[in-house]
Amino acid sequence: MNSDIHVLIIEADFYRDISDSLLEGAIEVLEAAGASYEVVQVPGCLEIPAAVRFAIKSMEFMGGRRRFDAYVALGCVIRGETSHYDTVSEESARALMDISTDYCIAVGNGIITCENEAQAWARARKEDKNKGGGAAEAALQMLKLKEKFGMFPR
Repeated sequence: MNSDIHVLIIEADFYRDISDSLLEGAIEVLEAAGASYEVVQVPGCLEIPAAVRFAIKSMEFMGGRRRFDAYVALGCVIRGETSHYDTVSEESARALMDISTDYCIAVGNGIITCENEAQAWARARKEDKNKGGGAAEAALQMLKLKEKFGMFPR
């Protein structure tokens, strides 16, 4: 795989301590792969797909020059007392899937959805389930698939 991989990590600020833990795992994986990265923060998980789309759109302003090769979405949604959990979980996942298929981009979805904070921490910590690292690995694997189909590097 091309060693000049540049990844955009989008981190949701809601539950910032948990998303920071996800970020640690993602960065560790990307650095081990020799990839460079940029990190941007958004208010919550619903804003992550828009940030990805902004990054894609920015390529038009740069004459089509590739800026990011892959994207890693990181955030946490914990079930509360209302149905807002369902909206945030489902719509953020749906929008990321739509963007990834519509624009043929490599995305690692590290938005964790949990019943409580203990579950969130178990998924976020590098020493446990390391879902941030898993999302970075997924993005890199999808980039390898793009390479196999002749879509990367361009």
